[in-house]
Amino acid sequence: MCTYQTTTIAVEGSGKGAEGWFALTDATVYFDHPVHALADHTLNIDLLNPARGPGYRVALELDPASARQLAEAILRSLDDAPPDLLLSAMARSGVVSASP
Repeated sequence: MCTYQTTTIAVEGSGKGAEGWFALTDATVYFDHPVHALADHTLNIDLLNPARGPGYRVALELDPASARQLAEAILRSLDDAPPDLLLSAMARSGVVSASP
């Protein structure tokens, strides 16, 4: 059964593909049938830059336990980052104001 529940967000970062590093602009997350992973359903994450074409995509297919572990590791890394470094990075990307 497919859920068709898809979340797409704008992102700012870089990914590495066959042609090397490229800017990422979009992320899509959905739970569905995988293309390659040996599982009935996986959490799929596509990191891409659609303006550059279909070759500018990094795809992940994770079993549910791995997906949760990855999400927890990401949040733990952000929570453990020194606040001044995190705020500085967020200010550079325009997420927060650089002034106190």
